[in-house]
Amino acid sequence: MIVPVILAGGSGTRLWPLSRELFPKQLLPLLGNDTMLQSTVLRLSEMEEVEEFIVICNENHRFLVAEQLRAVESKPATIILEPVGRNTAPAVAIAALKVLAAGGDPNIVILPADHHIDDIASFQEALRAAADFSSEGYLVTFGIIPHSPQTGYGYIRKGEKISSSSNNVCALRIEKFIEKPSIERARELVASECYFWNSGMFMFQASRVLQELERFAPSIVQSCRQAFETGLRDLDFYRLDAGAFEACPADSIDYAVMEKTENGIVLPLHCTWDDIGSWDALWRINDRDGSENVMVGDVLVHDVENSYIHATSRLVAAVGIRNHVIVETPDAVLISPRDRVQDVKILVNKLKAENREEALSHRKVYRPWGAYEPIDVDRRFQVKRITVKPGAKLSLQRHFHRAEHWVVVRGTALVTRDDEEILLKEDESIYIPLGVRHRLENPGRIPLEIVEVQSGSYLGEDDIVRFDDIYGREH
Repeated sequence: MIVPVILAGGSGTRLWPLSRELFPKQLLPLLGNDTMLQSTVLRLSEMEEVEEFIVICNENHRFLVAEQLRAVESKPATIILEPVGRNTAPAVAIAALKVLAAGGDPNIVILPADHHIDDIASFQEALRAAADFSSEGYLVTFGIIPHSPQTGYGYIRKGEKISSSSNNVCALRIEKFIEKPSIERARELVASECYFWNSGMFMFQASRVLQELERFAPSIVQSCRQAFETGLRDLDFYRLDAGAFEACPADSIDYAVMEKTENGIVLPLHCTWDDIGSWDALWRINDRDGSENVMVGDVLVHDVENSYIHATSRLVAAVGIRNHVIVETPDAVLISPRDRVQDVKILVNKLKAENREEALSHRKVYRPWGAYEPIDVDRRFQVKRITVKPGAKLSLQRHFHRAEHWVVVRGTALVTRDDEEILLKEDESIYIPLGVRHRLENPGRIPLEIVEVQSGSYLGEDDIVRFDDIYGREH
C-alpha cells in the first residue's frame, strides 16, 4: 500500500501576481482546467496501491482544498491543517505519525502539489519501484535527469548502483546534495553528467522515516508528536495543536534526514518533470507559437519573441519586446525579463513590508460559501458582487458600523433578518439595517449572485459578529 502525502501549504511568491498568500499557485489552474492540487491527486487516483490520501495545507486554505478534492471525487482524504509553515521535515513527521496511529505501516510518498509531470504511466511505475526499495528499508528520493543548467533546483550527486530484490530497477546511492547553485556552477554540474535535479519527492516506510527523524532531529518529532496527539478533528479537517506546532523547528526533510542517513538512495524518474516555481517554468512547459511566445487570455502582440504574456481581465497588447514576462490581474501587473523572474519574491516581500493587500489576496476573495468581489469603494460606501454556491449559506451575523442593501441579479436568495425569513427572486431587493442579525442563503440549484451596497462609518471585513456558522468559523 502507498499513501500519498500531498504538501499543499506553500505561498508561491514567485508566481505573483496570479499566486497570492490566500490563494496560492497550488490552488490555481496554471496548466489546463485542473488546479495543480487536483492534477497531483488525479495522477495517482487510478493506482490500485493507493487507497487514501493525506493533504497537508495551511488552515487559511482549508475550504478551498476540501472543495477542490470534492470536485475531482478523490479517494478518501485526510486534510491536516498546519497553523504555521514549518517546512517539509515536520510535515513528513506528522504524516508518518498519522498513518502509524491508524494501525498500519505503509510506504508514504511525499509529493509537492505544484509539479508538472507529463508521462503518468512512467511516473506510476517509478512509484511502484520506489515502494519496493522503501519496503527494504531505503529512503528514496526521485532524481530528474537535467536537460539544462537551472539555478532554481537543488542537485544530487550519483553514487554506486543499488538493486532491489523485488524488481529489475536500479537506484543509486546518494553521495551528496548541492543547494541551488549559481548559473556557472549549474553548467558544470550538468556537463559532468554526474548529477540529478532534486525533485523534492520522496518515498519511505512510515516507521523508517520516523526512526531516522528521531535519530537526527528528535526535537522535530517531539513537537510534532505533541501537536498531533493534542490536535482536534474539525469538520472534514484535522487541526494540529497550534502551540506545539509553532514550537517545532523548521527544517526540510533533505537537511533533517536525507543528507545524514546512510540509507538514502535516488531513483531516476524517466518522464518530463517541472517544478512550477516561476513564470519562466510556465513558458518552458506551455505550447509556444512560431515566435516562441506563450499567450494566455486576451493578448495582442506585434514583433514579440520568446515571451510569456498572461491576461486575466482585459486586453494586454505588446510591441517589440524579447524574452519578457507580462502578467495582468484586475489589481496588479507584473513586467519582468524572463531571466529575472526568480526575483519576483523580492517584490512580494516589499508588498508585505508595506502591508499591501496585493500580497495577500486577489480582488476576488473566496469563502467556503462562494466569493465576493469589490466593484466600487469610497469613504462611506462600498459595492460588492457576491456569489453564493447552491446549498451554501453565510453565517448568521451582525455589523455594528454598516448597513447593507442586497439586490438579487441571478438565482434565489433566502434571507434571515432578525426573526423574519424572506425569499427573494431576481430583481428583488432587501435592506439590512445596522445592528440587525442577518443571514444570506442559496436554496436553489444555480449560483446565487447579488449586488451588495454597504454604507456606514466603517466598512472593514472585521466588523462582524457571528452567532452561527456551518463552517466552524469563530470571527
